[in-house]
Amino acid sequence: MQVVGIDREGRNRGPDPAGLRLRPPHHRVDRRAVAWWRTRLLLAAAVPAGVLAVLGALLGPARFWLLVAGAGVAAAGLAAGLGLPAWYYRVHRWEVTDDAVYVRTGYFWVDSRIAPMSRIQTVDTERGPLQRAFGLAAVTVTTASAKGALRIEALDHEEAAELAEQLALATQKTPGDAT
Repeated sequence: MQVVGIDREGRNRGPDPAGLRLRPPHHRVDRRAVAWWRTRLLLAAAVPAGVLAVLGALLGPARFWLLVAGAGVAAAGLAAGLGLPAWYYRVHRWEVTDDAVYVRTGYFWVDSRIAPMSRIQTVDTERGPLQRAFGLAAVTVTTASAKGALRIEALDHEEAAELAEQLALATQKTPGDAT
């Protein structure tokens, strides 16, 4: 069976030289990702809500409206922090095969991408302060794509280091010029 490349408009681009198919990846991110995403969302809402609350406490005439706005930001942040991380965990997937890296991400718009091993240029890991607190890391796979790098977030930090090493070795063994 010949695999055919399809562009964004659904037109046939001819045979896909790598023989790759866009399919759902198999692996979930680490379960601790839910708590990490929740904490990020709650912190992102707490700062502006806190600023509005302080301003509301300090300013006389605008006090009521600043407090209402602060409460609205806090309520929206709480709703997002409680609902979105579990939803994101169900969507976010990744997989590495001998031929490619598969990634699926998104909240409302789901983005599924494939990076053939022959197109990978660099592999990076990242651990910010909050990621370190949760024992997580991210792997970024940079390719010769106009769409940009593939990012696998919320992996166990040891698994991320092993994955980066595995990808670096696999790309060295894969023929091609990564362009």
